Amino acid sequence: MQIRTLIATWLIILLSACGSVPPAPEQSQRFAYSEKGNEVSLFALGLIDTGYRFGGKNPEAGLDCSGMVAYIYKQAVGLQIGGSAADIARQGRPVERRSLRPGDLVFFNTRNAPFSHVGVFIGDERFVHAPSGNGRVRIDLLNASYYAQRFEAARSYFD
Repeated sequence: MQIRTLIATWLIILLSACGSVPPAPEQSQRFAYSEKGNEVSLFALGLIDTGYRFGGKNPEAGLDCSGMVAYIYKQAVGLQIGGSAADIARQGRPVERRSLRPGDLVFFNTRNAPFSHVGVFIGDERFVHAPSGNGRVRIDLLNASYYAQRFEAARSYFD
């Protein structure tokens, strides 16, 4: 697990170093600091390349999207959330997409069902999720064609 933590830290540093232009005023609020959100993001990055398993709730057995989110929130900040992606969406506070902060959750309609997929926003239009298609937890872009067309909402569990 220490190697995953090192990789996660390295990825955060790399992502934060990519932006050389100062953010516009409205973008500054978008990335307002949330200590718990940052913990969630770092923990999510540590799960990159973990295997996928439908109904999976821990990294050893494999994770599905909602199991991954529940595991991350419990381990990183001690917050108990659970159920399907749709259940998790009902529990959070709605957030405008332009106001997303690391640690917030992003929801998609990927199976012709509302809120059928969830991921953890990590900043810079990127999110960590457990898609069933490739069998591994990975990072994708919110504005990638597939996800942009299926984006439904965002939720926060932090102040």
